[in-house]
Amino acid sequence: MSAIRVAVVVLSAAVAASRSSAVRTGVRAVMTNDNARDTAIRLTRQAAYGAGVAARHLVGRRTQ
Repeated sequence: MSAIRVAVVVLSAAVAASRSSAVRTGVRAVMTNDNARDTAIRLTRQAAYGAGVAARHLVGRRTQ
């Protein structure tokens, strides 16, 4: 599966999830609670770092 196709699938899933009333309610609840917001930020950063590590392993380092 090409990178563009993966990006389209991920974007489509994100748009579909954002339209869900349950997701919107959950996001509102997290944003109003400071402790939950800090936890969500920390977990999002950890997931992004892990995705970057996985991408580096799959693609490899391309230095020019």
